[in-house]
Amino acid sequence: MREIFEQLAEDIAKGPVDPVERAKELSRRELPKRFYELVSVEERDGAFAILLDGRTVKTPGRRALSFDREHVAEAVAAEWELQDKMIDPATMPLTRLAHSAIDAVADRFDEVADEVTRYAGNDAVCYRADAPQELVARQTQHWDPVVAWANERLGGKFQLIGGLIHQPQEEVLLKNYREALNKFTPLELSAIHTVTSITGSALFALGLAEKAFDDDAVWAAAFVDEDWNAEQWGQDSEAIRVRNYKQDEFLASALVLADTPEEIGADVVISE
Repeated sequence: MREIFEQLAEDIAKGPVDPVERAKELSRRELPKRFYELVSVEERDGAFAILLDGRTVKTPGRRALSFDREHVAEAVAAEWELQDKMIDPATMPLTRLAHSAIDAVADRFDEVADEVTRYAGNDAVCYRADAPQELVARQTQHWDPVVAWANERLGGKFQLIGGLIHQPQEEVLLKNYREALNKFTPLELSAIHTVTSITGSALFALGLAEKAFDDDAVWAAAFVDEDWNAEQWGQDSEAIRVRNYKQDEFLASALVLADTPEEIGADVVISE
């Protein structure tokens, strides 16, 4: 197990990366055997730690794998419990998210927050199709409420852009967005970064984190373009597999950002 998680540590040291690409890369590596019988959660020093046969799990950086909220710890423990004969990190999105938060984001919070803020300055929901009209209508339906919320929340007005040519957004919007990230924990910021990477929208991520929109609404809005194209041209097996990876990562992040597991509109599903 050490070798595959040491490679994960090297990935983490490079900074946040696309979670889907990380999962796909891990799935191609030789997997270690499951070496433990009992997975448990125990409160230690004010945090909820993951234990394997009574021993605290360590991150690749040799820090305790522990959490402020019990429901997150229980979900991480479930990932370890669901491992069968082999341990496959590709099927453990919460564990990988926690590793990134504990070993990297905790020490580089400002760098990660700045990166997410740059997404807000080039947010996917601000770039709109000119045609066909059905796609335009779907984007308007799903994206306009997010932009309207962001305008009010951040004290400015995001410009909507037809086509793909970049146009800068108001500095006050980005300044206020960046300040909004300071209240989150490293684990929550890691989840926000993941949602931003998957959806292409920092506005979706902040809206989800601040409970302005639920995970079902954000997921549906994030894939308006992809779903429309699939309706026109069909969807191949590789696209479906990637979509499943993304959903696992997204739901893991949504669980981290939720106050209780009941807030999540769908169960976290481990892709096969």
